[in-house]
Amino acid sequence: MTPELIEEAAHRFALLGDPTRLRILHALMERGELSVGDVAGASGTSRFNASGHLNRLALGGLVARRPAGTKHYYRISDRRLSDVCDWICSAVKEQALALTKSQRESPTEEVIRDGIR
Repeated sequence: MTPELIEEAAHRFALLGDPTRLRILHALMERGELSVGDVAGASGTSRFNASGHLNRLALGGLVARRPAGTKHYYRISDRRLSDVCDWICSAVKEQALALTKSQRESPTEEVIRDGIR
């Protein structure tokens, strides 16, 4: 990988590191093309905040913008993004499941400290 490619990849990962942006991307993946107002409602944020995040996502090449009169509509610009999100979410779920399973199988520190098994 070239240094430039590493920088661009890091920038895209940074864009995915914000919970609000992930909610926005999830809404666009689930519902398709949406207006800023619809994105805001679906992601639980204000129109102003959604607009700022959508602009950053568009500049980063993750979403595309289509003007229509006084509104702008956004959509996912690269379908591989859903594969990345599915991969990460699957890993998080597996890790949480493994952690839950290990907690059930071994007594907690509190229980051991109190002498109860």
